[in-house]
Amino acid sequence: MVPDTHAHLDSDEFHTDLADVLDVAQRAGVDVIICPGITVGSSRRVIQLAEEYPRIMASVGIHPNYAGQAQPADWSIIESLAAHNRVVAIGETGLDRYWNFTSWSVQEEYFDRHLWLAAKMDLPVIVHCRDAEADVYRHLKEATSHSPISGVIHAFGSSPEWAREFLDLGFNISFAGSVTYRNRKFDALRQAVNMVPLDKLLVETDSPYLVPESHRGKLKRNHPGLVTEIVRSISRLRRIEFDILCEILSRNARTLFRKIAH
Repeated sequence: MVPDTHAHLDSDEFHTDLADVLDVAQRAGVDVIICPGITVGSSRRVIQLAEEYPRIMASVGIHPNYAGQAQPADWSIIESLAAHNRVVAIGETGLDRYWNFTSWSVQEEYFDRHLWLAAKMDLPVIVHCRDAEADVYRHLKEATSHSPISGVIHAFGSSPEWAREFLDLGFNISFAGSVTYRNRKFDALRQAVNMVPLDKLLVETDSPYLVPESHRGKLKRNHPGLVTEIVRSISRLRRIEFDILCEILSRNARTLFRKIAH
């Protein structure tokens, strides 16, 4: 069994056939799927999915690219949703310099709010980091200097050097379909895969995005059943048997996301 620690199953791409998608995931050996909220509405939906489907657990938050659209009352709603028994993490939160949908000051404000809430609720935080490694690191270092905060850098897409910096703060590193891409620009990412300690390693699909290499051009969306493609790729890179790696990844997910049912 293997977890998918990040999948946006509340997105429109899964609106008509989610039950079938989950059936495919089950047959692939996926025993738990963490669905992160990206707005108040999304956070409510992932909780509803977690209540309906035992394999789904929820995370609540406001994505940096949507923080600029947040209404004054939204943050208090996120705080209340965080107490739900099916919520295992805070986020998706973080910083994004690739897109310019939200002003930088608002992104930073909401990132800090999420880090504060994660510490208050004693929940791990799911961190989005796109072209903003130094900024994310600065905020995490400041937050962890005041309170113990655990979490994961999701869909990691940077260098081994930045992986080490985040690891030194105690964070897990999660890899998605991009580790399977053959383009040489992902060589540094594969080097990062090789240096992350096995007990800090996680995998995710980031569905419906980042379709693995073997399905690119064939599928319009990624789905949790393809998380095994990512595991097999890492298994080859790390020269670890697939089944053993699945056991490690499952244990890591349950160690970080402590509220996942064993």
